[in-house]
Amino acid sequence: MGLIAELKEQVKVAKEKDPAALSAFEIILTYSGVHAIISHRIAHWLNKKKIPFFPRWISQVSKFYTGIEIHPGAQIGRRLFIDHGTGVVIGETTVVGDNCLLYQGVTLGGTGKERGKRHPTLGNNVIVSAGAKVLGSITIGSNVIIGAGAVVINPVPDDCTVVGVPGKIVKIKGEKVLSDEFHRMNLPDPVNDLLIDLKSRIDVLENEIKAIREKDKNKNK
Repeated sequence: MGLIAELKEQVKVAKEKDPAALSAFEIILTYSGVHAIISHRIAHWLNKKKIPFFPRWISQVSKFYTGIEIHPGAQIGRRLFIDHGTGVVIGETTVVGDNCLLYQGVTLGGTGKERGKRHPTLGNNVIVSAGAKVLGSITIGSNVIIGAGAVVINPVPDDCTVVGVPGKIVKIKGEKVLSDEFHRMNLPDPVNDLLIDLKSRIDVLENEIKAIREKDKNKNK
């Protein structure tokens, strides 16, 4: 996709995802997320061509003006929208699918100094809310919502909502997931089951003994 087509698509996405967007003119001139993505497209293309220095230089200039740092090596799908964007960091081996939405303060980063694939992979239609951190070479499925301030260090399947530190799945396909505490409260209790079984056996024996006594009593009359 050419830069003009990319810019038109970014304007369209901004209008769809940001209710504050008033006009294409305003979006093109004032939306730092749009500027960062367009700059990244150029830097990424140069990076793929193995051109030294300039991809990182473009990335750092973009960071200076937008507050958004996207490594030239990151692979970003179509229709990504970065809302507000200040403090967003996207690492070198990050892969972002189509139609994703990132809010301010989001980090798609690594967990240390490991080499190779060390940043997350996001599926399509992923929303990462303000301040959330997705760390390590993990896969986040499609149609996932990551709550504000969450720290996600484990893979997440499709159609889930994740919140908290560390991130935990609280919804799957819109249905609430019961808490660990609830599951612990409702675990099978083998001791209690054994006691119930013993009580029922004792009741049977007591009834049989009572019947025998009644029978003996009737005989002695």
